[in-house]
Amino acid sequence: MISQVLTKYTRENRFDFLEGVLILVDKPVEWTSFDVVNKIRFKLRYALGVKKIKVGHAGTLDPLATGLLLVCTGKYTKLLDELQGMSKVYSGVIQLGATTPTYDQESEPDKFYPVDHITSEDIQKVALQYTGSYPQLPPIYSAIKMKGQKLYQLARRGVDVELKPRQVIIHEFVSEVMEDHQIGFTVNCGKGTYIRSLAHDVGKSLGSGAYLAKLRRESIGNYQVSQAMNLDEILNCIQDQVPSA
Repeated sequence: MISQVLTKYTRENRFDFLEGVLILVDKPVEWTSFDVVNKIRFKLRYALGVKKIKVGHAGTLDPLATGLLLVCTGKYTKLLDELQGMSKVYSGVIQLGATTPTYDQESEPDKFYPVDHITSEDIQKVALQYTGSYPQLPPIYSAIKMKGQKLYQLARRGVDVELKPRQVIIHEFVSEVMEDHQIGFTVNCGKGTYIRSLAHDVGKSLGSGAYLAKLRRESIGNYQVSQAMNLDEILNCIQDQVPSA
C-alpha cells in the first residue's frame, strides 16, 4: 500500500523518507535516470544526516527523454518491480527518412531512405499493425545485460551481439502526420517496450527508415506527469521537509 506520495499537490505534507516515499519526478532532458536517483539520494543523506538511504527508480528513461520518473525511498524500494510492471503512456515524434545506431538522436544518422512514397494512410495502417502484441528486438544501445555486461558497453567496443526478440504489447498507438516527414504519436504500452525500437520498426514497415526524435513519458499506471515536480523543486521540498536541515 503506497500512502506517502510526494507530488506538487502534496508537497506541504510531512514525509518519512527513511520509512518510504514515492516521488513523482519530471525528468529533465540530458539527465540519466541514475543521475536523478543519485542527486535525490545525496540530498536526502545530507538533509537527514544519515550515511545510507535506499533510493531507486521504476522504469528507466533515456537521457534525451523527459517526463515521469517514479523514484522510491526507504522500504518503498521493494515496490519498484510492481511499479515498473504498470502500463506506460508516451508521447513523442518519429523522424522518417533516416536511421541512427542508437535509434534516437543520441547518435548521428548513418543511413538515409526515400520518404515520398509514404502516405498518411500508410502511417495509420502501420500504427494499427503494431497495436497488440509483437516480438520486438531491443536496441543494441540499451542497458539490457548479456553475459554480465550491458549491451551498450558491448556495442561501443564493436562486439557483435545476437539479439533475441522480446514479446511486448502496445495497447494503443495513435499517430499524426506532421511537417518535415515526422510522425507525432501517443503510445500506451506494457512493460519492457522500447519506444526507440518501435520507431525503428515503423520506419522499416513503411519501406523507409526512422528514428525517435522526441520522447516524453506522460504516465505510469495512474501516476501522471502533470502531478510531478521538476528536480530543483523536489530538492527544495526535501530541504523544507526535514527540520534538521
